[in-house]
Amino acid sequence: MIAQTHSPSALSIHKRRFLAELKQFIRFPTVSAQPKHADDLKRCAAWLAGHLRHIGLQGVKVIPTPRHPIVYAEWLAATGRPTVLIYGHYDVQPVEPLAEWQTPPFEPTIIGDDLFARGACDDKGQMFAHVKAIETLLKSQGRLPVNIKCLFEGEEEIGSPNLKPFVERNRRQLAADAVVMSDTRMLAANQPALTYALRGGLSLELEVCGQQGDLHSGNFGGAIHNPLQALCELIARLHDANKRIAIPGFYQNVRRWSDAERNFMAANGPNDRQILRDAKTGTGWGERGFSLYERTTIRPSLSVTGITGGYQGPGVKAVIPARATAKLNFRLVPDQDPTEIERLVRRHIARITPPTVRTAVRSFLAARPALIDRHHPAMSAAVRAYEHGFGASPVFLRSGGSIPIVNHFQELLGAPTVLMGFALPNDRIHAPNEKFHLPNFFRGIKTCIRFLAEVAARDEEIRR
Repeated sequence: MIAQTHSPSALSIHKRRFLAELKQFIRFPTVSAQPKHADDLKRCAAWLAGHLRHIGLQGVKVIPTPRHPIVYAEWLAATGRPTVLIYGHYDVQPVEPLAEWQTPPFEPTIIGDDLFARGACDDKGQMFAHVKAIETLLKSQGRLPVNIKCLFEGEEEIGSPNLKPFVERNRRQLAADAVVMSDTRMLAANQPALTYALRGGLSLELEVCGQQGDLHSGNFGGAIHNPLQALCELIARLHDANKRIAIPGFYQNVRRWSDAERNFMAANGPNDRQILRDAKTGTGWGERGFSLYERTTIRPSLSVTGITGGYQGPGVKAVIPARATAKLNFRLVPDQDPTEIERLVRRHIARITPPTVRTAVRSFLAARPALIDRHHPAMSAAVRAYEHGFGASPVFLRSGGSIPIVNHFQELLGAPTVLMGFALPNDRIHAPNEKFHLPNFFRGIKTCIRFLAEVAARDEEIRR
């Protein structure tokens, strides 16, 4: 039996204030990828640290890194109880293309039941649900049912380059029986989901260079190999006719899954029609022999996420550019190693580069895939928490996305990460007009409160 962990009215009394504070948090333009926002990330970290002190957490620190700060806080007065590490990130994706936003990206705007702003869902709104759950418990009960450590970073959207070294240096301080983060999505508004697998990631930039400077396309067109055209030709050779990635050795370590696992996925995950509806398109694409859900979870992928070269302004300009670049994003699956995949990509690009141009490959992000045991007691605690907060049992889903720190927590802390997300498939994460469904914010707070109580109830199992 789980004891009542908060006054029934404690959350409802403070809803308006919680929403106002979430808006304050979102207004910081914390775009970690853009150097012009470095001071905004520092200001946001200071605000967040002050807020954590205000709600009653202890040991609050803003910890500098070579790029953006880490915010740490704790409450360790639950003697003999499990310890939960709560992870989140306060940095956000760039807002471009700005013209496609219907509301200012850093001025939170409520339309119906949705809060529109960059970071409203990924990850400020979801992370803040945990903060408000802690506050609700401390204000109504004066204590928490378990020990809490909060680790909030400002670099997740750029691959968390400084978080792994920080965790390595502070293993003892960060030791926990379980980690929980809310940076994933549900299957639908009435169907919560627990994510138990994440793909890894590798982000590269491919540059093609030709002549020393831009050339007149009339004087030299047909005589000079256009670097932008050469880039497109190289990109076209990265997939074969069967939509498989055409890099030799790429699939060597891709794990094969049993029929039982694939049947489990088919029974619990989205079908092709749902995925196409969420993507707002009518036609799928990809590797034969796999459903769309499988293509985005248990199979690797390569996406061209940007191409730059030549004239980008209005109208036309008769020019052959001297250089062109493409951004390539690989999503990797067990048991692929991003370091080995990068080596294979570089070798393949070097092999297929024509003698008329030069190529260079730069690496920006690498993350290993992660798997979480669906049967771990902490996952069972999350199932019960969702049933309390959303009135429905969660399904277990794989995710095509990457969260680099999940694998690090498993390797360095030996702790499972409960991926307890509150986002909806149509919340437009990483896209213009990102939003957060406000009923999920408040149900999320309720779910987070219950999760801590359920972890406390499984004390011996979780600390075994």
